[in-house]
Amino acid sequence: MTWSDFYLISFLVGFGLSALALVAGTTHLHLPHLHLHHGIHLPGGARGSQLPWFNFGTIAAFLAWFGGTGYLLEHYYHVWVVVAIVVATLSGLGASSLVFLFLVKVLMADERPLDPADYDMVGVLGRTSIPIRPGGTGEVVYTQGGTRHVAGARSEDGAAIAKGAEVIVTRYEKGLAYVRRWEDPAEEPQPKS
Repeated sequence: MTWSDFYLISFLVGFGLSALALVAGTTHLHLPHLHLHHGIHLPGGARGSQLPWFNFGTIAAFLAWFGGTGYLLEHYYHVWVVVAIVVATLSGLGASSLVFLFLVKVLMADERPLDPADYDMVGVLGRTSIPIRPGGTGEVVYTQGGTRHVAGARSEDGAAIAKGAEVIVTRYEKGLAYVRRWEDPAEEPQPKS
């Protein structure tokens, strides 16, 4: 095996991994996860989540650029072996660094771990979009996690609640929100003294 063959195989493996990642992402094909540690903490103080320096994208970029640069230098320019290795390695490191920076600064810039408390239904304020009949079921619209949601709703005490009434969820069971009318304490009339 010559150095040209080694570089060509590296290039083909890196390019093949990149193509596989593209096809897997486009067709939603799930590939096994590669968990390597020694990463960096994500921006914004994301607790417990890290992006490893060596991940699928950076490894594929390194191999493709290392192999492609080395092959060109060795096969066409007949550069001295040590110089070809150094330049090919620097080329691979540069490409993998760019891929890593793109991942961190663009794709994962807004990533943060999910907090189950942010998605707890109890205490959520909403409005009835379909009135709740006495002892019956209606519908409530609410915003949670920056997204508008709709859920089936029943009155906590079985009383009717009109369409458009502001309600608060007191419990959530089997896909139904149990609600009561929301009375803002600031809007209640203050007793005269």
